[in-house]
Amino acid sequence: MRFEVLTIFPNIIKAYLSEGILKRAIERGVFEVDIINIRDFTTDKHRQVDDYPYGGGAGMVMKPEPIFRAMDHLKRDGKKRYVLLLSPSGRVFNQALAEEYAERFECLTLISGRYEGVDERVKTIVDDEVSIGDYVLTGGELPALVIIDAVARLLPGTVGDMMSVSEESFTSGILEYPQYTRPAEFRGLKVPEVLLSGNHEEIRRWRRKEALRKTLNRRPDLLEKIKLSDEDLRLIQEIREEENGPDQSSRRDISEGDT
Repeated sequence: MRFEVLTIFPNIIKAYLSEGILKRAIERGVFEVDIINIRDFTTDKHRQVDDYPYGGGAGMVMKPEPIFRAMDHLKRDGKKRYVLLLSPSGRVFNQALAEEYAERFECLTLISGRYEGVDERVKTIVDDEVSIGDYVLTGGELPALVIIDAVARLLPGTVGDMMSVSEESFTSGILEYPQYTRPAEFRGLKVPEVLLSGNHEEIRRWRRKEALRKTLNRRPDLLEKIKLSDEDLRLIQEIREEENGPDQSSRRDISEGDT
């Protein structure tokens, strides 16, 4: 897979990709990242990429010409690409979108805006606008890296154990169960006995229950979006009784009728 990032700060992208798992995956040829400096496609001696907004207002707006020229340059290879504009007004990026991008596209092009945003006409050459959350950043480089990271780690060969990817938060629709490693006891804090038992069925059940517990307490909205099994419903009932007492068994926040 190929990622293309249009930016005026290429070193931000380079710095992140020069360490860790993504660096090793790039070196192995799992995916590639082409960083395009938008300033290289300006025509004035100052390499200006922004200007004052028509109609007045605070801040500067990124000019359309350099971005259009950069895209024209990329399109000369004739390859099919899916173009994203990183924008606070875009649809919110999530695990489902990461999986869709990883499965459907061979080339993902990410346009990183700056200042007060990009000229509206740039949106005529993109396929979608995407945001990484309901907040405003100084530029689109961090969102671009978030998308690259989330998509690239789904590609075979990026992460050593693909099973760990499939078990992570949001992949299964709920948050991930708690994780422990050696030592079995540290400063009086012990690893749950079930994880030391060697009983694989009990471990599986404990992990599912604790994943449901975490989701119920932190992101109950996620439970409304998935089909809960009969075992899930029983585990949720157990969790409520443990945390609130048996009298809570009549509560109907989540029941078979809600799934």
